[in-house]
Amino acid sequence: MLRPLYRCVLRLHPPAFRERFADEMLSIFDHCLGRPGLGGLGLGRPTALSLFADGLLSLARQWTLRPEFLHDVAPAPAHQPAMDGIPLFLSLNPFRPRAAAVIHGLLLSVAVFSLTCFAIKYSWIQVLHVRIPEVQFERPQWIPPTARQSDPQRGSPASVAQGRAPIPARPESPAAPSPASTAPPRALRPSSGALPGASPRPIAAQKHATPASAAPDSKLRKVTKTSHAPKAQGTTDPVAPVAGVPSAIAEDSKLDATTRHRVIDGAVANLEKYYVYPNVAEKIANALRAHENNGDDSGASDGETFAKLLTAQMQDVSHDQHLKVAYNAIKSSEGVLGSTPEELARYRKDMRRTNCTFEKGAILPHNIGYLKFNSFPDPSLCQPTAAAEMASLNQADAIIFDLRDNQGGSPSMVALMASYLFEHPTHLDDLYNRSEGSTLQSWTLSPVTGNKLANKPAYVLTSASTFSGAEEFGYDLKLLKRATLVGETTAGAAHMVRRHRIDDHFSIGVPDTRPINPISRTDWEGTGVEPDVKVDAGDALETAKKLAAKDLQQE
Repeated sequence: MLRPLYRCVLRLHPPAFRERFADEMLSIFDHCLGRPGLGGLGLGRPTALSLFADGLLSLARQWTLRPEFLHDVAPAPAHQPAMDGIPLFLSLNPFRPRAAAVIHGLLLSVAVFSLTCFAIKYSWIQVLHVRIPEVQFERPQWIPPTARQSDPQRGSPASVAQGRAPIPARPESPAAPSPASTAPPRALRPSSGALPGASPRPIAAQKHATPASAAPDSKLRKVTKTSHAPKAQGTTDPVAPVAGVPSAIAEDSKLDATTRHRVIDGAVANLEKYYVYPNVAEKIANALRAHENNGDDSGASDGETFAKLLTAQMQDVSHDQHLKVAYNAIKSSEGVLGSTPEELARYRKDMRRTNCTFEKGAILPHNIGYLKFNSFPDPSLCQPTAAAEMASLNQADAIIFDLRDNQGGSPSMVALMASYLFEHPTHLDDLYNRSEGSTLQSWTLSPVTGNKLANKPAYVLTSASTFSGAEEFGYDLKLLKRATLVGETTAGAAHMVRRHRIDDHFSIGVPDTRPINPISRTDWEGTGVEPDVKVDAGDALETAKKLAAKDLQQE
């Protein structure tokens, strides 16, 4: 029964194929069925069935993919050799591929092209270490400092400008940090930072102060970030008036239900448009509406109390300590938030006086370098200072970064400082902005000219007050297995915040950007950064010195 079916399958093949292969294929089939000891229904039957299936597959393949077997092709006539001096012209037989062959060829070409592009990009980044430039945002805007202590901010979610950071000579000894300092202006994409010039305080009692802001002539767009640190009872975060904008004298008028409703509407609108997690924004909006309908806001008759109440209601739902409403008694009729040239000049002066918050650099026993700095200030102002501090430790066999009092700052300075620990450009973070639907990459600027610390053991000291950009520095180095973290779990502040005006007196800081680490695919928001060696912050330095000495002895 199988043999007649197999013969039918062979007869259905193209004529040219039958002429060349049919007899041989049938002979093989008969051999499988007629081998001694293998009857037609014995062990030879599975083999015959397999050959029959192969014949069906061959039939489909010959009619779809092998047009040369469709017709008998007459042999080409032999060409007579041309006579001397007479040119000879030969023409090829026309060939027209079938549509199926064209489709298969197109798919194969696309696949090969895609794999080639991927291989080229991978070789650029991983082998040749070619840095692909990232898209940059528009010019920055500025938020004026508050009349009181400003919130820490997170700097621009942008990569550091391209180029190499040479190691200059160490400058003359700078002025010691001053405990009383005026807060610098806040960048629109904030970075948490300490008050410029603020002297070191006990970790348990330290409050988050003003951050380092970005340069006014920078082409990178900035976002603001408020602090995780608790404020004293009754304090607020007012927004100062803009230069050139008419403002009224501080008003102490009481709030009525209409005003409270307008502020809640403005807060909800900004949350729904900008908040980094839309589903959380919806929950916060529902909670604010529910509190209003229940009369929970009726007792807030003054602006500061109402702003504090709304902040607590939002944070109860989101657990996001950066999300807050602020009240400013000074009326401003414009929605633009910015800083005056005087405020920017004061910030530059503060950075010069405090050595850009680099507090101490020293060579410890066993040739261990030690650097304590309390913020990541704007690199357009402080890159020379940072380079000089690192140059002073360039001959060390190991290095300790003390970030226990560091309040964060510009991601550009974070990338710049991390550049000294790598030999080639290294991807630190992807900064995703939900409201703009954009992602900006942050890379190191490695290698740094003349740097000798790229392969030396590194340690980062942390505390519960280590905040924002300082957390980013430790988090990235930990996941890249480039540094050992020693101390306490950090504050857990990762989001970046933009300030929006609600009305003449109220504004709201809405987190709209979050870092995404390329290794963990997440961030440290709300959880903090866990140290590799967990000890009290006060014992972190001695522990790191012992670890460094032990590691150096084993080399």
